[in-house]
Amino acid sequence: MIDPSSVRSRLALLGALAIALSACSSAASPAASGGGGSGATKVEVFSWWTTGGEAAGLKLLIDQFNKENPQWLVVNQAVAGGAGTNAKAVLKTRMLGGDPPDSFQVHMGHELIDTWVTTDYMVNLDDLYAANGWKDKFPQGVLDIVSSGGHFWSVPVNIHRANVLWYNKKLFTDNSLTPPETWDQFKTVADKLKAKGVIPLALGDKEPFASGQLFETILIGTLGADKYKGLWTGTTDWKGADVTQALNTFKTALSYVNPDHGSLTWDQANDLIISGKAAMTVMGDWIDGDYTAKKFAGYGWAPVPGNKGIYDALSDSFGLPKNAKHADAVKKFLTLLGSSEGQDVFNPLKGSIPARTDAGKPPAGAKQYDDYLKSAMAEWKTDTIVPSLEHGAAAKESWSSAFTQAIVTFVTNQDVATAQAALAKACVDATVCK
Repeated sequence: MIDPSSVRSRLALLGALAIALSACSSAASPAASGGGGSGATKVEVFSWWTTGGEAAGLKLLIDQFNKENPQWLVVNQAVAGGAGTNAKAVLKTRMLGGDPPDSFQVHMGHELIDTWVTTDYMVNLDDLYAANGWKDKFPQGVLDIVSSGGHFWSVPVNIHRANVLWYNKKLFTDNSLTPPETWDQFKTVADKLKAKGVIPLALGDKEPFASGQLFETILIGTLGADKYKGLWTGTTDWKGADVTQALNTFKTALSYVNPDHGSLTWDQANDLIISGKAAMTVMGDWIDGDYTAKKFAGYGWAPVPGNKGIYDALSDSFGLPKNAKHADAVKKFLTLLGSSEGQDVFNPLKGSIPARTDAGKPPAGAKQYDDYLKSAMAEWKTDTIVPSLEHGAAAKESWSSAFTQAIVTFVTNQDVATAQAALAKACVDATVCK
């Protein structure tokens, strides 16, 4: 499906981003940034970045823009919810109601193109790409993903990784433990921690993507990169023994999580690592930004068991809706987001790596990329890249929703046969499997 040696072809995997957004209602809560005089014109940027490093990174960009452009006041009109669960629903209501924000956060690729570009709700950004020379700054795979019909539709600001095991270094040192490389090793480590009264694995799946993401990484570790990718193309059988094994491993992992997992968000679960109440958690590398924002340095990271050499990828971008009230301001703001300067301001705080090939060197005095992010930039160039299901990269939205619902049910009843049948049916319903 891809040539693992080619960064361009790895990037192309991200082109399978999810489509369609589920409707519901929620009240947006503004998070205004400083800058702009009393007569400045408000420019609304819509996101789901409300916590930790992700909010801090966007705020820094917005503050810089507002300082340099006092005639405008960009505001982060954010709606909380991991993976954009709530924000996407509010966005859909506003877009269909003819009241779009000036710009909005969206996963790069089909999540934007199949939902809003093909339905003629967006303005192409060809002029920005030409004026800024971006065709020479973003890898070809990225250019392919943000393109449709010969036009560019969004500006990518980062690359994220979903399959990372984070751990409290002091707890591991005090108990003479090393990060597990297999799920059998995980069980041994978890049993030792549990005997000491420590929660082995922190989980916060109040927003269901967290448990779905945990299972996604177990699938990767059990099946390997090629067979995992085959789940989304119909070449790997959802009814097969490997998927059964992954569900049984997931069941084992769930036996070591905090009992209140269903009432916690991902960042609240991460607080258990910071406080030392829990030893490990599986989450995307935005958690690195959360640690930065909370001034916690006592963490380590490793591939999720079985995931060594595999990069579970996703990306965020911003575009320009038709009927946006302040298109000129948006284009100038997008220019900042797409610049190497902007990406090197944002990503060290966000806990992600830049999408630009020439970024990665923040100026003196700015937040620098930490050791984790430096390692991620290196591994992005060498690892086999696979698409994240829970973050819009592996399958269309209806299939992703069915997958997540099957996992939510499994977390409650832990019935392997029923869950596997539901996952197999979801592939059939998506018209990928027969």
